[in-house]
Amino acid sequence: MNFLSLLAIALAPGIAIALYVYLKDKHEREPISLLLMSFLYGALSTLVTLLISWPVHANFVFEEGNAVDQFINAFFGVALVEEFSKFIFVRFILYRNKNFNEPFDGIVYALMVSMGFATLENVLYTFNYGFETGILRMFTAVPAHATFGILMGYFLGKAKFDHKNEGLLAFTALMIATLFHGAYDYFWFISYIPGIWIGAILSLVVGVWLSIKAIGLHQKISPFSKTDNNQEN
Repeated sequence: MNFLSLLAIALAPGIAIALYVYLKDKHEREPISLLLMSFLYGALSTLVTLLISWPVHANFVFEEGNAVDQFINAFFGVALVEEFSKFIFVRFILYRNKNFNEPFDGIVYALMVSMGFATLENVLYTFNYGFETGILRMFTAVPAHATFGILMGYFLGKAKFDHKNEGLLAFTALMIATLFHGAYDYFWFISYIPGIWIGAILSLVVGVWLSIKAIGLHQKISPFSKTDNNQEN
């Protein structure tokens, strides 16, 4: 398999999912330049992950065959670290941007950051482990990261326009992404137990279902949907 083929396989799922969500933003789409910057923030968040996770894994040893150790590793050593790394770019940079002007934008920006992270990770995995890994991750890990981003973005979108509960909703955004990420990873981490990997697929399916619901809910409450309807009438 040549370089370009592997690169295409690694890039395709993240770009396809990002385009899908972009097209779902029917009423007031975000500037392409800002979306590309969000994608780059996601790639940059992998460095934040390394900076945080290095001392964690240097000081704590998680035994591979120990289900309790792998639970801690999945939820705290990996999921919380990675989701926090993405969260800080959405919450403290993109959240403040003037273009973040409706709840759906939370989904768009968090998804773009998540896809930037997942795409860089996917490139590394695909080039290290080959074509089969790229195909497997196309239908598992990358969509999973998309659901983590959409669920985080759903609550950040609510937080932006609910000042009374802003802090609680922002915290919920981080926690819900961490919860689904941790559950997904945990079942893979203990896949030495026969059949347990099905739990990862089920968590992904639930995450996709909730993500579709979240997209629909924020589409319905878009303040720009009323403007579009008035213009049509």
